[in-house]
Order: sequence, then C-alpha cells, then structure tokens
Amino acid sequence: MAVAGAGYFSAFHVDGWLRNPDAELVALADPEPGKADTLLQGTGHRTEGIATFLDSAAMFQAVRPDIIDIAAPPAAHRGLIAAALQTGAAAIVCQKPFCGGLAQAQAAVADAQRAGKLVVVHENFRFQPWYRALRRELDAGRVGRLYQVTFRLRPGDGQGADAYLARQPYFRQMDRFLIHETAIHWVDTFRFLMGEPASVYADLRRLNPAIAGEDCGLFLYRFADGRRALFDGNRLADHAARNPRLTMGECLVEGAAGAIALDGDGRLSFRARADTGWIPLAVDISQAGFGGDCVHALQCHVTDHLLHGTPLENDAGSYLRNMEIEEALYRSAATDRAVEV
Repeated sequence: MAVAGAGYFSAFHVDGWLRNPDAELVALADPEPGKADTLLQGTGHRTEGIATFLDSAAMFQAVRPDIIDIAAPPAAHRGLIAAALQTGAAAIVCQKPFCGGLAQAQAAVADAQRAGKLVVVHENFRFQPWYRALRRELDAGRVGRLYQVTFRLRPGDGQGADAYLARQPYFRQMDRFLIHETAIHWVDTFRFLMGEPASVYADLRRLNPAIAGEDCGLFLYRFADGRRALFDGNRLADHAARNPRLTMGECLVEGAAGAIALDGDGRLSFRARADTGWIPLAVDISQAGFGGDCVHALQCHVTDHLLHGTPLENDAGSYLRNMEIEEALYRSAATDRAVEV
C-alpha cells in the first residue's frame, strides 16, 4: 500500500500502516522535497526499502499499490482520487474533510462508482475505543430507553494570535472551521451511536479574531422518536484531561435506566438511576497513535474487509450523508431555524 501526503496527520497514518500485520507500506509521496523522507525517519519503525516520491500520481503508477491512502489536504483529494482510479488498487482511503465540500465529494463518488472502485473516507472518531464500547453498552440496554447524548468539545487550543500555528496552521484560513473540520467527527459519531436525525439546528460564532471561521457553537440532532443529540463546542476552552486531545472533550449519555459518562482520559463509567455512585465500564484504551489508536483501528477495519469480507463502515457513498448534514447545519446557522434532513 502507498500513502499520498506527508503532513502533520499523515504521520499517524504511516505509523498505523506500519503496525498493521495485513498491510505493507511500500511508498510515501509529498510534493515538498525531503518531507516524506523526514516523516519516515521520525516514525521509530524500520522503514528501509520504502520508496519516496514528490508526485503521488507517479507513485501510484510506479508501485501499483493494492491500497492507496490519501492523507493530503482536501484541495488535492479530487485529483488524487482521479489518479488512483486509474490504478488497480482494491481500495482508496481518503481523509476528511472529504474533497473539501459536498459538490466535489459527490463528483468523486460518482467517478468511483463508474470505475467500480471502493473509496473509504478516513473518518476515524467512530473507531475510538470509547465510542465502540459505548455503542455496545447502548445495544445491550445499559441505560434503558435513550434520551440524549451530549458531547462538550473543549480542546483548549484555539486561544490567542498564534492559535493552531504550531500543529495545523491551515486551520486559520478555513472559512468554515468548527463544523467542517472538527464537529464533522460528531456529525458521524452521533449517527453511529443513534441513527439518522430528522432535523438539525446550529448556532455558530467566532471568538478568536485571528482566524477566519467559526470556533464556537452548538448543534442539535432531533430524532423522530424524541431522542436528542447535542454537540457543544468551544475550541478556546479546555477540559480536565492529561492529554486534552485524547477525547477532545467529555460525553454524557442519558436514558431511563441511568447515565454513562466519558471523561477526558477516555474512561467510561455508569450511574444507575437514583444511585449516587459511578461504576467503571471496560474500555481497552490504546496509548499508541492518535485518539485511542483510532487511525490504526480504521485501517485494520479496511484490511479486514478486503481480506475477510467483514462489513465496511464509511464507504464514500454512505459518507455523503455526513456532508449533507454539515450543509444543513450551516444553513440552520445562517437562518436561525431548524432544517429537516
């Protein structure tokens, strides 16, 4: 398999593939001279024999990989997908924000369908171990009839004139930021946990004048059966955690039989209705990689599907629903009204 892009987050992609026993990373490309080599040297793994390229399309043709992982910026996605579709790759994995917007994403999905190729969007938060465990608890009826899921995003990295410069400076120029870049994770995760909303509402604002887009706000999922999901995000505020980027915030799941809480260290606990104490729930939290090793988990999910036919999540056609909901959220914020989806 081969990876296109050697930026900040690509390091997590490369590390995950190097730890996947069902995949062999053979090449990495980035248009900036030396960047791919530098990334490989910093992985802590043996990377001898992995070829590096300046041009991703040339890499695709040279190494003919079975899996192509696009970890480049959104503006490059459509062209890289088009180039990847010209190869014999069994799967193309592409980071989010997928193609940077709904129209380009729809066009890329149409291209893939015409070519009969599998494209998977690298939307990894639903693969974080606490959400997989939480889904199992909900399926088992732990909280009884579900009332609401609430997530409070508080990474604390958005204050000041130098916000985001050290890690992902392109955040600062994004006209759409909180929902498009960050909350899209919970657009997807709420669907993973609860299913499809009937309507959405959003209230968005910008607190830091040093950036272009919104960095604070909330969105609400309203379900036909009365359930609710609430995302409450503020990138300037922080939360109690040894690593604020592990969970990015805290979650509370409430139902007729009790509540489940996710803390900033990735731990789940349950409080039965009318009780005052919380009991821990089992979560296998990996200390490797990013966000409980969700990048690696998604990659293994793809290779398991290719090798063993296991059900696949987040194929690009299905992922368009997240992007349609994103557009509805921005329409809601602009009109200050709920939007049916």
